[in-house]
Amino acid sequence: MQMWKGETRVVLNKFLLRSAMTGALGGLLFGFDTAVIAGTTYALKDHFLLSPFQLGFTVSIALWGTVLGASSAGAMGQRIGSRATLRIMAVLYVLSALGCALAWSWPVFLAARFLGGLGIGGSSVLGPVYIAELAPPKYRGRLVGLFQINIVVGILLAYFSNFSIATFHLGALEWRWEFGVSAVPAVLFLLMLFGIPHSPRWLVTQGRAEEARKTLVTIGTPEPEVELEAIIASIHLDASSSKETLFKRQYRVPILLAIGIAAFNQLSGINAVLYYLNDIFVSAGFSRLSGGLQAVVVGAVNLLATLLAMTLIDKLGRKALLLIGCVGMTVGLSGVATVFLTGRGHGSLIYFVTGYTASFALSSGSVLWVYMSEIFPTHVRAKGQALGSTVLWIMNGLISLVFPSLAARSAALPFVFFAVVMAAQFFVTLFFFPETKGLSLEALQEKLDLSEA
Repeated sequence: MQMWKGETRVVLNKFLLRSAMTGALGGLLFGFDTAVIAGTTYALKDHFLLSPFQLGFTVSIALWGTVLGASSAGAMGQRIGSRATLRIMAVLYVLSALGCALAWSWPVFLAARFLGGLGIGGSSVLGPVYIAELAPPKYRGRLVGLFQINIVVGILLAYFSNFSIATFHLGALEWRWEFGVSAVPAVLFLLMLFGIPHSPRWLVTQGRAEEARKTLVTIGTPEPEVELEAIIASIHLDASSSKETLFKRQYRVPILLAIGIAAFNQLSGINAVLYYLNDIFVSAGFSRLSGGLQAVVVGAVNLLATLLAMTLIDKLGRKALLLIGCVGMTVGLSGVATVFLTGRGHGSLIYFVTGYTASFALSSGSVLWVYMSEIFPTHVRAKGQALGSTVLWIMNGLISLVFPSLAARSAALPFVFFAVVMAAQFFVTLFFFPETKGLSLEALQEKLDLSEA
């Protein structure tokens, strides 16, 4: 029995909000660290004398670190808890920012970006899991959505920071400052992680039920004793619960859903576009500084659309937003492809790119982390989230690596491919993706038929 379902007395107290915001701050660093490179590609190429392939590798190296971070974070989070693991991720963010800013050689720069990727991968898994396990069902979509909001805030801050630093005309030091400033929020994230509790669900899996009860009281659970009983029942607490393997027949549905939504998220082309956004506008005739300004506009639209999605995700539902976004992304990507195919209408490029970005933010960008944090039962949730995130980052790395080579052959080719895939996603989502809004994590376990046969 889950008393939070439909519970009108649920209120969001300050401690719960602070804990959720802290978990979500990892998303801001995630967004900043992944997007900041968009304004530095030309400088890195000149400074380290990189070939086109080396530039692609430089952009994607953080993503390979992210793959490792995402694939290992689930097991680590289950063993020592999401809170403790997020502290490790925060330290990696700090080291990455300082390492990139001070890098004296290309290998050193690659190593620093790889460390940042480890932090991104770990926080992408455990940030949403931590929030989902604290939040009541009524607000879970919006609270987990804070992670996505922080990602797009981080992206916008990265673009704005790059543009602002560029106006100072710092020359050879410009790219170093662009990477180094992210050390400030990374240190803030680390400090804030010392003021939040362990997840009550994780505490129960460790046999620390009394601590879990106290945490439920602290975060304002209306009936903590009943909620604690529901958590214990859903976890089937026993000696082997923490060793549960993910790859079992009973979990085939959430596994396929997680892989599907993660793969489609990246096959939209969103991160390749964000990483090479400045270069895309420059190829359409904009100056470097002007291209940076256009990137800020795209980042702002991305944020506004994400905020809109947060108001709709628990009303319209996850599936409806995915369907709406597929239509918008298909139209936007088709427009970008048409501009490059015809060589005309370059002035309209900003409208197609912003429309495409807004559609992504309204749908897959906001739904992804919420959906993956909901569809797995508690004892394999972190591992399931890790699986989905690993698929996402492998796809991200591959697409970001080959994007420059494909665009060099034909600027329109990548966008034609992405548009076709988004049209296909519409039908896959329509026929195969279940709705999860408004259901407790335990009720979802029953809906997806995850009980032992």
